[in-house]
Amino acid sequence: MTGCTTERVAGRTPGRRQVKLLALTAAVAASGIALGSVPAAAAASGTPRFLAPSELPPHASSDWYAGQVTPGQPDPLPMCGGEALPSISVHRTYRTDLDTGALQVTVVERSPQRAKDLAELLRKDLANCAKKVAQQHPDITAAQKYYGKVDAEEGAHVYGVHTEASWGASDINLYSVGRDGDTVTLVHWGQMGGFADAQVADFKKTTATAVNKLY
Repeated sequence: MTGCTTERVAGRTPGRRQVKLLALTAAVAASGIALGSVPAAAAASGTPRFLAPSELPPHASSDWYAGQVTPGQPDPLPMCGGEALPSISVHRTYRTDLDTGALQVTVVERSPQRAKDLAELLRKDLANCAKKVAQQHPDITAAQKYYGKVDAEEGAHVYGVHTEASWGASDINLYSVGRDGDTVTLVHWGQMGGFADAQVADFKKTTATAVNKLY
């Protein structure tokens, strides 16, 4: 799949349900990260490194702040790709002072082949995200785009998902999954808005940085 492709899916039944959409802004707010960037310690030999706040897509009105690098799956899981993340995941959450947040999840597998399989599983989950969201949340309309491949190590792929709730909430999320040898990383950026608000070019740079700096 190349270029930018779009898919739009609506929920099958009407009516408002009290559903918490796992958009990244809500996930970051729930994480309770304190203000101020938490500097990452120097990575031990063989330990993959995480993005620094300054390496995220620039925000027009706020600095980025980072949480600790934390073992395990993020809680809550990201809306797309979350179900495929194994318990051996390690994650770091980021936020701004306003409505924009980000997440990086990294998994070190036992072999490059296992990492390749996990990356393909994550890509499949991302490619079907809009359909899954609409099926699980009838009062959510979801649309998605595939933004193509990023040249970084074994490669990375970028996806965008826009969700609109019947009560008016509108969120745009960008996702990427990339691999370096036996290590896979998933990056997630989100804020209020639509596809016109997606910082795709900046996010692709962030994705390349995330994959290239793992080791």
